[in-house]
Amino acid sequence: MSVEERAPITPQQYEVLHGGGAEAAEIAKQRLSRRRFLRRSMLAVWGLSTTAAIAGALDFLYPTLGGSFGSAQTVGKKTDFPAALPLDFAIDIKGIFHKPVARTYVVHLAKNTTYSIADAQLLKDQQESEFWTTDTTDGTQWLALYQRCVHLGCTVPFRDDCSSFKCPCHGSHYNVDGEFLDGPAPRSLDRFQIHFDDGGNVIVETGIINQTVPHPDTSTRIIPVPLKACGAGG
Repeated sequence: MSVEERAPITPQQYEVLHGGGAEAAEIAKQRLSRRRFLRRSMLAVWGLSTTAAIAGALDFLYPTLGGSFGSAQTVGKKTDFPAALPLDFAIDIKGIFHKPVARTYVVHLAKNTTYSIADAQLLKDQQESEFWTTDTTDGTQWLALYQRCVHLGCTVPFRDDCSSFKCPCHGSHYNVDGEFLDGPAPRSLDRFQIHFDDGGNVIVETGIINQTVPHPDTSTRIIPVPLKACGAGG
């Protein structure tokens, strides 16, 4: 027992304590209660510190709720996102829009986009599995791509010069719809659910993420591979 844990005791109390009797028992009880209080106080402080540390770590590692990333994010009106054909995409002008508040690239593909999958039902099934959303008012297609490269987590920029995403960290390369093209990435870009409300707002559900879109093959690739070369430069 440390000195700090011991309650102060007067010479008179010491004499009584070692002399036995009811008064000695009461003094001993008071000292025991003080030790218990100190122990419990230290445990409480330790517990609060540990809880705060764990909460901080979880807040860093996982999306938070309550209006921030990890919840529904209203990123603008549908009219803020003009549609375009894949080869005509221009960042934050048409077809592709970066929304940092949602850590998202909003993709809006024109109705007359050419797809690699000819069968309409197979195309629809593949798009649904990859979180595509059809705008029933005009037939255009929407996607919300997570900005994080699935290789090592760098923010991957969209490159107007080669109509695709090219990670500056290790060269992972993705098509306009987030499909894997080449590089060390283990799969295609992750994506969030995206939908619209009655007021025409575009809402990205950053708490609902699809992390299972694999490297496409000839039967599952939705958008044709771009013909533009995409080197290391921007």
